[in-house]
Amino acid sequence: MLTSYAAFDASTASIAAARAFARDFLTQVQSEHGLPVSSQVLGTGQLVVSELVTNACKYAPGPCLVELEIVGATLVITVWDSDPTLPDARPADPERIGRHGLEIVLAVCEDFDVQREPVGKRIEVRLPLA
Repeated sequence: MLTSYAAFDASTASIAAARAFARDFLTQVQSEHGLPVSSQVLGTGQLVVSELVTNACKYAPGPCLVELEIVGATLVITVWDSDPTLPDARPADPERIGRHGLEIVLAVCEDFDVQREPVGKRIEVRLPLA
């Protein structure tokens, strides 16, 4: 089991930093541990991390924590933030401007779980590596 953590503040610069964190983790998983990571998963993993961190930056007061973990042949992405409000998935609406992040995450991830924590919430999603 391979795991890496990073904390990000609520600034917009954190979104790019979180994407880089995901890219570096997945590159390391492939190069140093020999696990297959398709180019699609490399891009999708970065997209999911950036969408979840974007939501944390927009809606939660304070920092967020990102955990990336390989369990078997699956990438598990977990994001904790300080807002206890659980996200509300909206139905697809091509006329809506913005607020498509959760819709995207739900469309590309195999699994989605959200739980309230003593402080804030935890969102966990899963992506197969290949």
